[in-house]
Amino acid sequence: MDYKELDVWIQARKLVKGIYVITKSFPEDEKFSLISQVQRCAVSVPSNIAEASGRQTAKEAIHFLHIARGSLYELETQLILANDLEYISTDIDIILTEVERVKKLLNGFINYHRKV
Repeated sequence: MDYKELDVWIQARKLVKGIYVITKSFPEDEKFSLISQVQRCAVSVPSNIAEASGRQTAKEAIHFLHIARGSLYELETQLILANDLEYISTDIDIILTEVERVKKLLNGFINYHRKV
């Protein structure tokens, strides 16, 4: 199956779009720090899922899926911090629910590769 058909990749891609929308409301002086970091973490998730899909063995794939999961946890923390700093003007629970959804899908995909 092509990675672009995987629900986990599709949902991670949607999360990236949401992150870019949210970070537009961050202060301009965060452009090269928190905004950049949040966006890079978000982009890392579907990118590493795609990388995993191109690997030869389950062990290699799992390695990149773990990187994606780490980026997702890092992203979650950065969103919470941005909310603490009152940079997020919308309800944080909406985006954190999306993060949680991708986490569950990603964990399922990791478990699938463990069984292969």
